[in-house]
Amino acid sequence: MTTSAQESQTLAQPSGVGAPETLAVAVASRQRPTSVTFWSQLKASLAMFSNRKSAAGLIIMGVFVLVAIFAPWIAPYDPNAQHLDETLQPPSLKHLLGTTHIGQDVFSQLVYGTRGVLVVGFLATIMATVVAIVIGVTAGYLRGWKSESLSALSNVFLVIPGLPLMIIVASQFEDPPLWLIAAVLGLTGWAWGARVLRAQTMSLRNRDFIQAARANGEPLHRIILVEMLPNLLAIIASSFVGTMTAAVLGLTTLAFIGVIPVSNLNWGTILFWAQQNNAFPDYWWWYVPAGLCIALLGVALSLINFGIDEYVNPRLRSAGERARAMKRKGININTAVTQVRATPQSTAPAAHPRESTTE
Repeated sequence: MTTSAQESQTLAQPSGVGAPETLAVAVASRQRPTSVTFWSQLKASLAMFSNRKSAAGLIIMGVFVLVAIFAPWIAPYDPNAQHLDETLQPPSLKHLLGTTHIGQDVFSQLVYGTRGVLVVGFLATIMATVVAIVIGVTAGYLRGWKSESLSALSNVFLVIPGLPLMIIVASQFEDPPLWLIAAVLGLTGWAWGARVLRAQTMSLRNRDFIQAARANGEPLHRIILVEMLPNLLAIIASSFVGTMTAAVLGLTTLAFIGVIPVSNLNWGTILFWAQQNNAFPDYWWWYVPAGLCIALLGVALSLINFGIDEYVNPRLRSAGERARAMKRKGININTAVTQVRATPQSTAPAAHPRESTTE
């Protein structure tokens, strides 16, 4: 009798000569092994964004991205348009976040400034992440003087003061384009991620599946791209988030101190003009929204990073899964005293103590 691998087989066999037949049930179940591909590993790595912290961070980041994309339709005015008869107006229905000293709409400047911050932040982060992956993974996989040379290069860029270098490079141009600012930020921000990836790659290169791929004669690029990178996606994502946070703070700092020309509108430029025209503390609508946007973007990136840390760290991941399972069952994990279900008391009559008699 022929059946499929997922079906059960029931065989009837006699237990002995002359004995009645008994049924011996043999259950054979063959499960087809799950194929591990790059896309399956990518899907498993993206599970780091399934918790509430990462979801909240991604939602906030998504709102900023939508504002940057649809800035011309969201902003009610031209951010550089001057209305000299409406200078330093507080927030109202006509100007949601008030106006500047020359009548510019603060809300429109904030919306268009989001585009500048995200463009520079993403470009700088992508450049830094690519360099960190190439140098970090290569330095971790190779051995000998090649690995040491790349490690020394990472150490050199790790100790270079980033802000003075950015000031020197940006000051050489009258109107530096956004890609140049992003390149400077990316050039000074890749070393930390490269060091982390090098350490993780050195741990992976001695694993059995890497040794098996090397023994099978797999080329170097396939070992790195197919075998190693899927296992480094969580570390790369964490490095990406940290680098973008540093890039945004670096951009706003350069704009606030006046290194970046005022034509490159971003949140730091708004703070620069507010500080130059003595907006502190009376005209709060000029500088508070930009500062809140910087803080909110930092919170979003931090929440995403918390989710990644929970995914990478097995202890945090198991603790988070256990806490979510307890919440689904209605158990408050913050309660100091464990509730014990009360059992009904026995209905049997209590025994009366013997009465002592005295003669």
